[in-house]
Amino acid sequence: MSQKNPKNAPGGGKGAPKGKKGAAAGKKAEEEREETLQAVVLADSFETRFNPFTLETPRCLLPLANTPLIEYTLEFLAMSGVADIYVYCGAHTEEVERYIQASKWHPSAPASPFNSLEIVKTTARSVGDALRDLDARDLITGDFLLVHGDLVSNLPIDAALAAHRARRIADKNAIMTLILRAGGLGSHRTKSKGITPVFVVDPTKNRCLHYEEMHPLQANKYVNIDPELLSTHTEMEIRTDLIDCGIDICTPDVLALWAESFDYEVPRRHFLHGVLKDYELNGKTIHTEIVDEHYAARVFNLQSYEAVSKDVLGRWTYPLVPDSNLVAGQTYKFERGGLCKENGVILARTCKAGKRTVLGKDTSIGDGSMVSNSIIGRRCHIGKNVMIQNAYIWDDVVVGDGSTIDRAIVASEAVIGKRCKIQPGSLLSYGVRIADNQETKEGSRITRVKRGEPPVGVATDTTIVGDGGEGYSFDEEEDSDDEGIAFHSNLIYSTSHLNLSSESISTLNSNFSSATPTQSRSRLSSFAGSISDDGDPSSSNEMFHHDAVNGLLDALKEGDDFDSAKLEFMGLRLSNNASDHQVRRAIAVAFTKRIAQMVEGEKMEASKAAAKTFGAPGAEKFLREVAVGTKNLEDDQVDFITCLQKDLVHRGSGAIILAAVLKELYQMDILEEEAMFSWWDENEALGEAENKEMKRVREKTAPLIQWFRDNESEESEEEEEEEEDDSE
Repeated sequence: MSQKNPKNAPGGGKGAPKGKKGAAAGKKAEEEREETLQAVVLADSFETRFNPFTLETPRCLLPLANTPLIEYTLEFLAMSGVADIYVYCGAHTEEVERYIQASKWHPSAPASPFNSLEIVKTTARSVGDALRDLDARDLITGDFLLVHGDLVSNLPIDAALAAHRARRIADKNAIMTLILRAGGLGSHRTKSKGITPVFVVDPTKNRCLHYEEMHPLQANKYVNIDPELLSTHTEMEIRTDLIDCGIDICTPDVLALWAESFDYEVPRRHFLHGVLKDYELNGKTIHTEIVDEHYAARVFNLQSYEAVSKDVLGRWTYPLVPDSNLVAGQTYKFERGGLCKENGVILARTCKAGKRTVLGKDTSIGDGSMVSNSIIGRRCHIGKNVMIQNAYIWDDVVVGDGSTIDRAIVASEAVIGKRCKIQPGSLLSYGVRIADNQETKEGSRITRVKRGEPPVGVATDTTIVGDGGEGYSFDEEEDSDDEGIAFHSNLIYSTSHLNLSSESISTLNSNFSSATPTQSRSRLSSFAGSISDDGDPSSSNEMFHHDAVNGLLDALKEGDDFDSAKLEFMGLRLSNNASDHQVRRAIAVAFTKRIAQMVEGEKMEASKAAAKTFGAPGAEKFLREVAVGTKNLEDDQVDFITCLQKDLVHRGSGAIILAAVLKELYQMDILEEEAMFSWWDENEALGEAENKEMKRVREKTAPLIQWFRDNESEESEEEEEEEEDDSE
């Protein structure tokens, strides 16, 4: 840990008064120490949203407007009067440490505003693990700011900090203040796309009462509010317009709550939702500070990278703009026409550069080229007649004559040949070489990085980069814990590949279980335009679903006996008040996900994968008792089949897997013929109203259903013949 003698009093205030003696002086000194403001910076996101770039460089060091992201975060903390900082690193710790040590922020630097700055190395695999580790180290002594290493903000927090401290003094259970930015009800480019955070607040107390996340894969957007809140709060607001910039003012009690709940992994969907839901148990309150002015946003995915970059170009983030020269050695100047460039830039006489464009030192642009709404790093060579718009080009990139780059990210040391066309959404990682006359596909991700343990080079794919090129298409591993990966992994947000509901978040649902199993089944079968969630409002217990699926999946992967998994599962059910349908849905998702991993990842036959998965120790008993129930009701079986069908819609081998699963469950006497007939006939009766994807998934099951019917007919004929023989 690096320290230095403070030049100012902790917390950014005036120096402590001199001349005070005795008890009064001691008390004053103690108060000053207590008011020291600390900060925790999560430099590792524990996510893969910026792959393939973050395979080689930590997210916090990726350039935004030619300045590493962590510079913006540390500038914000310096403006906020933070004295001590703990930077939590996971992947690429050495790179982050080297950067900080060489920067103006290191306490050994004469201009550093911080008393201490410690790089904390951790093997944590989630934010929750990191904060539990922080609690165990006992480093936090008072109020602290919790931020991510991708924060860009010019927001003064004095008022929010004062309000937080006043609440804390009045009520020790007021443990946390969330700083949120109002984004308006209309579209806003820094709002989260795909995942919509829903905050339920009491405006009279600035208290957050409930939190949920909604996404387009849900057929209906319901907010499940505890009826008790409606009776105890006279005024409530349900806000979907807030931008969560990830600035939290916390007391040490926050870390204690993280330490008590080992299943919490992420700050909002797990921790915030869980703490608010368990208010009756813990008595802790969380408050909000909603601001309408200034700027604050996280660069939490590629879409927000583009949005915040445009905000920097539009100077909404002032003074955090290129010409403030945040990093030592930068020489940017803002010129007329919206061009911001460093010394040493060479512009050919007939080229056009401007209109919200940033050009780094020693970059050259050839004759006839046009650059607009783009950011180009240092030492780049742009050839003649090149068209670049809405692009983000990092350092030492070469672009050949006649090429076009539109709304793409090109990482350092990449080379683009002559007459190439880089389509919107393309991501070209470090050192990639695109041969002459090549065209990338929209949304393509190309890298040269080695893969595996130990890292092994991957052969160049000339169909993508051309002869003489270097790189291959990067494909994300499907087994990801990030529920929003479908929305976060691309530069350009799109839901065109999804079949989505257009319903808005407009319904309060306080009666979770009003639908009977039969009613639920008819709604489920219609599929209501969703490919992940179902139409039943009671299915939106996402906290239970996430934890239950992960617990069962771990048991299946590790081959554990299901007795312990069942205990944990039933405990989750009780604590989350999960309905029978929610239980069946979680079980179906866990088992189909494991089978799909074996089929698609291990190239195992679907029938063998199903037999192996359902043959896990204790799995049959678990399915019989929990999934369909000991009463073996037909409605429950049909609901379980529908849950299996709905989850397999978005899996490549879903149709084959469904047929194998139903056959195996029938042979295990868990599902009966009558239930399968009811499920099949109900879907057939929908005709053209049946969702196409749902129909596609069940098509491979048709031979199995027909075999059942034929077998039933033969048995009926044999019984009739026996009756005739008996009558004779």
